[in-house]
Amino acid sequence: MTLPNFITLARLVSVPLIVWLIVIQNWTGATVVFVLAGISDGIDGLIAKRFGASSDLGAYLDPIADKALLVSLFLVLGFQGVLPPWLIILVVSRDILIVGGVILAWMLVNPIAMRPLWVSKFNTTAQIVLLALVLAEHAGIKSLSIAIWPMIITTAGLTVGSAGAYLAEWLRHMAGEEPQREEG
Repeated sequence: MTLPNFITLARLVSVPLIVWLIVIQNWTGATVVFVLAGISDGIDGLIAKRFGASSDLGAYLDPIADKALLVSLFLVLGFQGVLPPWLIILVVSRDILIVGGVILAWMLVNPIAMRPLWVSKFNTTAQIVLLALVLAEHAGIKSLSIAIWPMIITTAGLTVGSAGAYLAEWLRHMAGEEPQREEG
């Protein structure tokens, strides 16, 4: 267990707390815990890379924590009527597509390496920013309201683009082609 793994586990443990805070409409508490969880996502990666503290566990744990946090919040905010249903469907469907593709490749004895694409990193960032804006608005920071619809559209576009990029990567992998390398 490395320090980045502990930070990632803390993010994972924060998910039910944030969902509960939203359900009881403690928007300020939900905003604070979510922003800390979002910051922790950057910190664990920075520590892992900068100090050579990456691990095989972390390579799997980090995306699981991200998916748990983001999908849970999109779902609860969707059920609360705070975000449009079509956006929830896009976000959740993309993640089901990715996880389903990984499982299917594994079942067909052709496992695919889990590595985020750049469009996915931008997508995750857009999702975090959108959720932070929505939570902050409900916590009483109304000046952020003007940025929410542009972030919804940006998030939707990046979600579709990311799903398409992962699908193309999966198809190349299943066809036996060499994966495209990204710099970063």
